[in-house]
Amino acid sequence: MHLSHADHSTSPPRVEIPRDYNAAHDLLQRNAARPDKVAFVDATTGDTLTYGQLATRSHRLAAAMRAQGYAPETRVMLAMLDTLEWPVVFLGCILAGVVPVAANTLLTTKDFEYMLRDSRAQALFVSKALLPTFEPLVGRISTLRQVFVASDTGEHSVAHLIASGPDTPEIAGTCCDDPCFWLYSSGSTGAPKGTVHLHGHLVQTAELYGRAVLGIREEDVVYSAAKLFFAYGLGNALTFPMSVGATTVLLPSRPTPTDVFRVLRDFQPTIFYGVPTLYAALLADAARPKKSELNLRVCTSAGEALPADIGQRWTSEYGVEILDGIGSTEMLHIFLSNRPGKVRYGTTGQPVPGYELRIVGDDGRECGHGEIGELQISGPSAALMYWNNRAKTKATFAGEWTRSGDKYTRDADGYYTYGGRSDDMLKVGGIYVSPFEVEACLMTHDAILEAAVIGVADSDGLVKPKAYVVLKSGRQATAEDLQAHVKSRLAPYKYPRWIAFVPELPKTATGKIQRFKLRAAAT
Repeated sequence: MHLSHADHSTSPPRVEIPRDYNAAHDLLQRNAARPDKVAFVDATTGDTLTYGQLATRSHRLAAAMRAQGYAPETRVMLAMLDTLEWPVVFLGCILAGVVPVAANTLLTTKDFEYMLRDSRAQALFVSKALLPTFEPLVGRISTLRQVFVASDTGEHSVAHLIASGPDTPEIAGTCCDDPCFWLYSSGSTGAPKGTVHLHGHLVQTAELYGRAVLGIREEDVVYSAAKLFFAYGLGNALTFPMSVGATTVLLPSRPTPTDVFRVLRDFQPTIFYGVPTLYAALLADAARPKKSELNLRVCTSAGEALPADIGQRWTSEYGVEILDGIGSTEMLHIFLSNRPGKVRYGTTGQPVPGYELRIVGDDGRECGHGEIGELQISGPSAALMYWNNRAKTKATFAGEWTRSGDKYTRDADGYYTYGGRSDDMLKVGGIYVSPFEVEACLMTHDAILEAAVIGVADSDGLVKPKAYVVLKSGRQATAEDLQAHVKSRLAPYKYPRWIAFVPELPKTATGKIQRFKLRAAAT
């Protein structure tokens, strides 16, 4: 198997993938010469998995799946915590041509029932700790044949399945355009959608973003607060490090500031992948470590636009830039990002090599500099479709272009600035107001930990901004204080007419604020 890199000065870089191709085989073969190198380490137990062990166990799982009658293109659900078994199961299924459907581990029984029925998964790989959530569904889903339990022993455990597989390598005869895995959208705009990705997509993100932007290399140790079931986390913690032979630290539990700082101290990652709400919480932690205690060289942020104040404070405190970027489940990973040494906080940076971007106005025409419109992307990792959702597939994937649903502007230097979701943009007095701009302004107040802004109709039926605010521990502020703060920094019509103080904001498991829930609660 050979991947060639086309590099023409007049065209964007690309990775040429052979037609006969299996994504898991590629990632494992890249590390065949370093069998004793640690690929993954569990931050809770300290257990490690070498590249040699990863290859052996993945091939055994693949052979066991085929022996039990799981044919190529069969779908199985993977609802597992970030343990050492996660990459084994994910890669093993792909080796067998079986399609793993990675699921958010924080969902409810009702959510999982929807996904199991929608995907028609024939097997479920589930962590023992999550099994009670699925028990009401066993026997109720007609397509579900077997349940394999991770972090367990016994006849129905993942460990037993791996042990039952022969040592003979199992590689399905897949091609680069075959369905490889699914990810369900995070649900930040409503019901999740099964997003189908192909074998050729993983390596594209590794080469175009992992190498070209991050500069990831074999000696790196990486830690991603975003979990493996999320598109951002999958690239961060599996595809990118495996593409070069780096080491990944996995944390099965929720990434609290205490646990994140423990990982950064104890395992000394050189690359840390976070989200804006987590960076804010880390900076607010009174027990945060000193710069000299960490070994960071690159930090990234995605999921939502990073407020400039958070990036500036992080760089001031830890001497390392945060590369804010935007990606999506549909595009698999980041396609627009700040670059090392070229960071402009308050912007999302410039297009990742290999991706083309355009901003389109409501009239369908491409916007000029400074004009706000919808960001659209053309690139080699765009999903094939949403499963069983033709209408939304057609609305999102328009030929070569994928509609992001995000509003952006572009300046004369080619830097893009986030203006909120298309369905979050507000028109106040006939003028567009970006909720993110108001949120970013609120975040500069030293009493605020988090903020989210939505549009609410006043007594006259006119839409005005309303802010939901989480205060830092031990800090106080009044609505009048915060309104005056915004008025002093933004055009007066942008200030929030109402401010609600709340203990927390509704979020997806990846830290993305679910503004649609705030809108529903406000009606």
